[in-house]
Amino acid sequence: MTLDSVPLLDIDPLIDDPATRIIVCCGSGGVGKTTTAAALGVRAAERGRRAVVLTIDPARRLAQSMGIDSLDNIPRRVAGIKATGDGELHAMMLDMKRTFDEIVEAHADSERAGAILNNPFYQSLSAGFAGTQEYMAMEKLGQLRARDEWDLIVVDTPPSRSALDFLDAPKRLGSFLDGKFIRLLMAPAKVGGRAGMKFLNVGMSMMTGTLGKLLGGQFLRDVQTFVTAMDTMFGGFRTRADATYRLLQAPGTAFLVVAAPERDALREAAYFVERLAADGMPLAGLVLNRVHGSGAARLTAERALAAAENLDDSGIVDQEAGNEAVRDSTGPSPEPGSTEHGELSETPEISAVTAETSAVTPPEADTSDPSDPSETSDASETSDPSVTPDMSAAEAAPEPAGAMPEPTVDALTAGLLRLHAERMQVLAREQRTRDRFTALHPEVAVAEVAALPGDVHDLAGLRAIGDRLATGRSPA
Repeated sequence: MTLDSVPLLDIDPLIDDPATRIIVCCGSGGVGKTTTAAALGVRAAERGRRAVVLTIDPARRLAQSMGIDSLDNIPRRVAGIKATGDGELHAMMLDMKRTFDEIVEAHADSERAGAILNNPFYQSLSAGFAGTQEYMAMEKLGQLRARDEWDLIVVDTPPSRSALDFLDAPKRLGSFLDGKFIRLLMAPAKVGGRAGMKFLNVGMSMMTGTLGKLLGGQFLRDVQTFVTAMDTMFGGFRTRADATYRLLQAPGTAFLVVAAPERDALREAAYFVERLAADGMPLAGLVLNRVHGSGAARLTAERALAAAENLDDSGIVDQEAGNEAVRDSTGPSPEPGSTEHGELSETPEISAVTAETSAVTPPEADTSDPSDPSETSDASETSDPSVTPDMSAAEAAPEPAGAMPEPTVDALTAGLLRLHAERMQVLAREQRTRDRFTALHPEVAVAEVAALPGDVHDLAGLRAIGDRLATGRSPA
């Protein structure tokens, strides 16, 4: 099944629909999720939506492309948006530790919050515990949705080894914080008083002694202090994670799986499509970034290489008289571009590939008449006195040492044809990869984004990506 037979992902109706409140861009690392999320935010804002882009990517390229010095945990207004109506754009980058601190400060009194924030175990947990970043992304998404200041939230999911971490990690962290091990450590504090101390000394002495040897006594005390201070908050972690998970399943949410036309990226995308379907998440479609095209697609790689060899070998491939005639011929070789080169001089596809060579102009011919004595006299008068009449032109003006000869038009054309052949081979490989994905998931709408010649570093570049997203098909 080819890409032309699958439904087209229409981006503009998706971002224009006021019922669409959250767009989640997900996929494996390095496929352009951050750029796609930013481009969607810019396009939505300029079409009248009050949008905010939440990114988890620590790279500075998103802030730079939006003209902001830096992004932090507070949404910042993006200047330069050519909005219609009430449209505006804000952007922010998730600060994992700061978001965790905000949760503690919001759900604990000042004394308990201070004890938690200064606890060594909490500082390690909030800075780098597995799943914390993904959980905090869910927390921040819930906070932004609850504030209701924006009618569209675009989420750039965390860069991770597996795109499924975004869905799995919050549950894992919530289960840990609300799990049996934490509850067991918290049990003495819940019993309280002498009974609690007796329970700790008698019922837990063996366990805590073993854990103390394995983890270190100070570490275990830090964990117990942290658990005691967090006693009233553990249930809230799982409750909020479940609430945000349900929010992702709601009709106002749309998932966009972002991929590149590469085998590994599309394999991950296919796996994620299946997981979203299994979890009941609303999938809008697939965004296929960095798709290559050619303005001379009718010229195949094989024909381009044959034409290049034709130019390199004085036309031995397409000579009408055959190879033997070329080898045995004592006559002059055909001029480059003549009809004796066969299809080369007449094929419009080759003309399209070699159009760039028109900028290469041969040296101007000497139009002077050698029989005109006046012109000869002028040349003699203006010549270098060190040049004698007996010296040849080559001896009079020798080329600098090590200078490379000027490439001929044929050599340049052959080089361009080989580049075109390489491009067509890339196109064929991308097409095969896309066809495998669409054969597995013919129901998934697809939008192609043609590759740009350079990196995106400003709002104009993000607008260009948005335009390509809206078009949905790369040029042939």
